[in-house]
Amino acid sequence: MAEIGLIFPPDQPPEHLLPVARAVDASTLDELWVWEDCFAHTGLSTASVALASTDRVRVGIGLMPVPLRNVALLAMEIATIARLFPGRLLPTIGHGVQDWMRQTGVKLASPLTLLREQAVALRALLAGEEVTVSGDYVRLDRVRLQWPPQEPLPLYVGGEGPKTLALAGEVGDGVLFTGGTRDDALLEGMRIATGARTAAGVGGGLECLTFMAVRHGADVDAVTAKVGRLVEAGADRVAAYVLSPDGPPASDLEALLAAVEMLEEVRHQLR
Repeated sequence: MAEIGLIFPPDQPPEHLLPVARAVDASTLDELWVWEDCFAHTGLSTASVALASTDRVRVGIGLMPVPLRNVALLAMEIATIARLFPGRLLPTIGHGVQDWMRQTGVKLASPLTLLREQAVALRALLAGEEVTVSGDYVRLDRVRLQWPPQEPLPLYVGGEGPKTLALAGEVGDGVLFTGGTRDDALLEGMRIATGARTAAGVGGGLECLTFMAVRHGADVDAVTAKVGRLVEAGADRVAAYVLSPDGPPASDLEALLAAVEMLEEVRHQLR
């Protein structure tokens, strides 16, 4: 059965994180996901706070734009958090929104090349390897983490287009699909990702993670049916964000706290 989680979106002010994280931790939900957008709160800082203020819930970051980060620093930060909270961190990397990358002066000619180079180097660093590489964008000279994770750490890669989905299948442990992805698109996307993984000779399974939107006050049975369709299409993890009556993600705390109870019922019905 799929893992069910709640997303803490960037539309919420940072001070709402603690009560939401604690509510999820006290519930039967499996995961809390923090959603990194420019120019709101960052994924690594919010994930660290959420993990430190809870006891058992896993915390995912979806996603961290690789143009904004040096891979050595990203590996150090992920490894530090993973050692402090073993088995509870689920990091995801991706291209990021290209308009935001342009705004910050880091938009590159080939986002796909950067994502591949970053993912390969990051996985090697987190595995405790010494990495020397001279790529188009990633350049490291005998870099090895002093404190790599003590146990294997999954790395998810976010994608929408077929080239990125194929890359995610090759270099990731799982693929993150954005909210609004239909079940048929999920099936096709995973077909592309797993096909590329097989063609590249990469062993091991590939997880499917998808975000989804639910409106505040939505009918539990309707949400359960929607999650059920995504699970039938292959989703291993489903994380929901709450929409306000006007459409954007809800910015009030009560909407997220109410969603915890609603998603608990969804989880119960599906099991």
